Amino acid sequence: MNRRKFLGILAGGAVTAGAGAGGVLSFLGQEKFGALPEGEEMRRILLSPHYADGEFRNLIPRPVLSDGSSFVGALIRSLVEKKTDPEPPCPVPSRTPDFSRLDASRDAVIWLGHSSFLLHLGGRRFLIDPVFSDHAAPVSFSTRAFAGTTPLTARDLPPVDGLLISHDHWDHLDYPTVMALKEKTKMVVCGLGTGAHFRRWGFSRSAVHEADWGDSVEIGKNVRVTLTTASHYSGRSLTRNRTLWTGFMLESTARRVFFSGDSGYGPHFADIAQRFGSPDLALLDCGQYNERWKYIHMTPEEAVQAAQDMGAKAFLPAHAGKFSLAYHSWDDPFRRVTAAAADKKFSLVTPVIGDVVFLDQPMPGFSRWWEQMT
Repeated sequence: MNRRKFLGILAGGAVTAGAGAGGVLSFLGQEKFGALPEGEEMRRILLSPHYADGEFRNLIPRPVLSDGSSFVGALIRSLVEKKTDPEPPCPVPSRTPDFSRLDASRDAVIWLGHSSFLLHLGGRRFLIDPVFSDHAAPVSFSTRAFAGTTPLTARDLPPVDGLLISHDHWDHLDYPTVMALKEKTKMVVCGLGTGAHFRRWGFSRSAVHEADWGDSVEIGKNVRVTLTTASHYSGRSLTRNRTLWTGFMLESTARRVFFSGDSGYGPHFADIAQRFGSPDLALLDCGQYNERWKYIHMTPEEAVQAAQDMGAKAFLPAHAGKFSLAYHSWDDPFRRVTAAAADKKFSLVTPVIGDVVFLDQPMPGFSRWWEQMT
């Protein structure tokens, strides 16, 4: 993030606050900010057991910021505090898959950086939280992607059966990406309220499936997608928690794949495994952590514990490797998760961006690609 530039904008905004109030509203009214649920969608939300007093709630009540600081205070602190090695010293390695030769009937996963995945399961193709922009923020100079982490665009991808969106934060719901995917997407699956964004963006109502934790959506005859509990929060603008954040359990007749979305550690991981059985592959939040965010993101050690709680056969770390949102060094998640998983029974899956990892065969050995970047 270009802190000086952003601080300059904030300072300029303070000087012209009176005259600029309309400009702020105009900025926040841009289409990329999406929309809040209303009408029939709002009536459905009011029936959710996870919604109370005008907002969605985590199952275990926890503050977003553990130190009790305000959103504005946290923002100012993030701008002035210096990060240690927030970006890699050279471009992150990546590969560009040949989708024309990739058999969609063979179960496979491709990590696309951060929390973005292309998943083949049960003959269906899914995109999870795709972000192909070079930034993950409402302004292009903020939260820039690391060099080398955007080898693909939405145009490169084949049509998808399901677009799964865990929540509406900018590093998970990217407006240019979903607009480029609109004609390639048969169905959108998301948490309650999140569909309002897609309806503003011109997606048909019949294509958008909003659901609550525990609800399932059938994708054809072969795959069931169930929304699962997560410990996080939501919001693209100044309003929080009007849309539901979620994880996903994807089940075919052959295997299960779990995606945590953004989530702090908690008993819900064991509960999910108890309901569905252990996943063959768990894609778990494993980056952008700090002490103040301990209830909404997992440390690498907590992610390893979550994989154990679930009895996962394989674990692929997510939410790292593309953006710097927290204060830890860019490679800290990979170094720590490798150490924490060293003596565990599951396979640790650490492909480079764009690697095709087939799920119908034993997991291959993966190089520690982050150690080779100098």
